[in-house]
Amino acid sequence: MVTDTFTDQARSGPMVWTPEPTYEKPDISVRATTLYYQIVAPIMLPFLDGRLLNLFRCREGRCFFQRNREHPPTGKEFDKLVKFELVKQKNGRTEDYLYVTSAEEIVACAQAQSVEFHGWGSRAGHVEMPDRLVIDLDPDPAIGFEAVKAAAFQVHRAFEAVGLESFALLSGGKGVHIVVPLKPVAEWEEVREFAKAFCTTLAEADPQRFTVALPKKERRGRIFLDFLRNQRTATAIMPYSARARAGMSVATPVTWKELADLDRSDAFTIGDVETLLKRAKTRDLKGWGSAKQRLPVLR
Repeated sequence: MVTDTFTDQARSGPMVWTPEPTYEKPDISVRATTLYYQIVAPIMLPFLDGRLLNLFRCREGRCFFQRNREHPPTGKEFDKLVKFELVKQKNGRTEDYLYVTSAEEIVACAQAQSVEFHGWGSRAGHVEMPDRLVIDLDPDPAIGFEAVKAAAFQVHRAFEAVGLESFALLSGGKGVHIVVPLKPVAEWEEVREFAKAFCTTLAEADPQRFTVALPKKERRGRIFLDFLRNQRTATAIMPYSARARAGMSVATPVTWKELADLDRSDAFTIGDVETLLKRAKTRDLKGWGSAKQRLPVLR
């Protein structure tokens, strides 16, 4: 079975990482991670195809974000592996941002020690027009997953109330991401302002449960509605991306019905690769993350 072979690979030859001040790192086997992406790349590609990426890479004893070719300069290693989109920055400079268009390119990123795939809200050729909106439900450590689920359903109902279909993604960490696909017609400022107004309205209506306050001391006992992922250059974890943490969890698409029965956001790991493949082919998940819709006007 695929799972048996994968588990054997995952347990063999782990790389031992030395301490690094910014990111906590488990022992990660590049061989196991690469094998995982070789298997899931076909079901992952529709979400990554053409989308500008930040890659979370773990190499030589440290983990870091590869934000573009020059930040850090190690991005030049990708020159023959992936594609690039030239994007103008706020400071007037231009940078080459990475993107992939094939399963082979996803695997090439994994072979270059990429563990996590974080995506922009827009794709190459349409950089200024996002095709999705993401709200990250980031709970205070004292809040259990049952409360996070209840909050996710409340956000889902709120999106329904303004005529938008939304989808649940287990983050692989503590929370849930609510993903709203969009036609790429609105520009960044409009999408960001909509996300901000939507989340602010929820937080004002239910201040005991939600907050949009940035200081962590003001979030205690509540769930932070992170709308800031909906701005130019900001990213969110992509479906089926592994997470560089103990247990190697996976950011997993789930139906709203499934979410009700789950008891944790890191319910799936790279060791569940066969299950992830089977789930992706089911009728309920086949259209996950797909809907032709535009932002409504909030009043």
